[in-house]
Order: sequence, then C-alpha cells, then structure tokens
Amino acid sequence: MSTHRYADYEDDYEDHDDTTDVLDERPRRGAAHVVSALGGLVLTPVALGLLSWGGLRQQQLIQATLSTNRDPLGIALLAGGAILLLVVAALGALSAVGPILGGLIYGVLPGVAAMAVPEWGFRLVNLMPKSDIAYGVMDFLFIGGLLGVGFLLVGSGLANALVRRRREA
Repeated sequence: MSTHRYADYEDDYEDHDDTTDVLDERPRRGAAHVVSALGGLVLTPVALGLLSWGGLRQQQLIQATLSTNRDPLGIALLAGGAILLLVVAALGALSAVGPILGGLIYGVLPGVAAMAVPEWGFRLVNLMPKSDIAYGVMDFLFIGGLLGVGFLLVGSGLANALVRRRREA
C-alpha cells in the first residue's frame, strides 16, 4: 500500500508519457520545408537585386539631375523587389526555413562580413558581373541595407516558427 496522500487517486493524475500517438498524428512537413527553402534561396537574391538596381537608378537620377523627377523603371524595380521579399516572408507560413536561410545567406552574413572587413564586401560584389545591379548591391551592402533586410527575414522566419509551435502545443 502506498503512503502517498494521492495514491488513491492515481487514475486521476496519471501522466500520459506515451507520445507515439501524437507523433503519428503530426503531418509530415518535408515538402513545405523544401518549397520554403527553395523560395528563400532563389527569390531572396532576385528581390535584393531588384531593390538594389531600382534604388541605384533612383539615386542616380536625383543626384545627377538635382531634380525631383522619378524613374518609372526604377520605381517598378523597387516595387518588384519589395513584393518578392514579401513573398519570401510569406513562405514562412509554410516553413520558417525559407526566410531564415534567405536572410542569413544573402543579408546577415554579407552585411556582417562587410562591416567587419570591408575588403570582403568588395570581394563579394566582385563575384558578380559588372553591371548596374552589382553597383546597386555594393551601395546597398555598405549602407547596411542587406544587413537590415537579412535580419528582418530571419525575424520573420523565427516569428512564424514560434507561432506554429504555440499552435501545435
């Protein structure tokens, strides 16, 4: 006979440590991880390239002419890049892998490297073919734009992961 004061109520306070049923009910998320990861790895550099190129066109127009005229192509490039970044962040609804990978690889790591050792930033940009996009990326890199966008994508992915974890709990 047990001397524990709740021993008579053992059935009411049983711990159900058998989690095999819960794990079997959990849906497989492999496809969601792959789609999100591919989206983050492919769309993020395209979006950053569009933002960089559009920003460079706007900057050159305003600085060169000292006017308030707008470049429709530059605005379209900026809008396209922003929309693609929104898509990458929204892929976090499928899996947090996409925004986190895209943000780390194309934003945080190059941004930190360029801040720590500026020569690395120049070497990274020199890997790209010489074009307006490369010059725009260099500007965006050294003003901290890539770093900021990278942290925002990583934060978006982490927020999505935390929300999913709370819903599943």
